[in-house]
Amino acid sequence: NPEMLHDEIRDLVQKQGIIASEAKLQTYPLPSGATQSRVTLVFKAQAKQKECGSAHIIGSPGGETKMLLDLDENLLPQETISTLQANLAFILGSYELKW
Repeated sequence: NPEMLHDEIRDLVQKQGIIASEAKLQTYPLPSGATQSRVTLVFKAQAKQKECGSAHIIGSPGGETKMLLDLDENLLPQETISTLQANLAFILGSYELKW
């Protein structure tokens, strides 16, 4: 679900001191009558108020969701980027039931 992934990404970056300054949701009709959605987020570094990255989330009618996360390594500390990567890997990683 692109909207849910948008909310998760927004919350994760905010915990790292990054501002999710803009969000744009677009919906596209397909010839089959289904729709495809696209969410774009723009990030700003809190300290410098400069654009430091973006997230592009695409949702297909079949329920598949894909995301591209683009971060400027010159404006964000490596520790912040590593923490985001670890959190995303945990949240988006495959689910395993452990007994």
